[in-house]
Amino acid sequence: METRPIQTLDTVALLQAAPEEHLAAGQVGAVVEVYSPNDFEVEFVDLQGKTLGLRTCRREELLLLKHEALAAA
Repeated sequence: METRPIQTLDTVALLQAAPEEHLAAGQVGAVVEVYSPNDFEVEFVDLQGKTLGLRTCRREELLLLKHEALAAA
């Protein structure tokens, strides 16, 4: 499995709910700041682009979503 570093503007999904911030598991967001290889500021939005929340996330809380096909290894 590819494990490239998460970068600014990558699309990610939250792996576990964050009920204190009203975010569900699977919520999609964009990385807006990379603090370290394991710490990111993510903006979660709805389909209309309205911000649902801004959360600092650890790498293990996120799934990096891909929009392009990957070559078979």
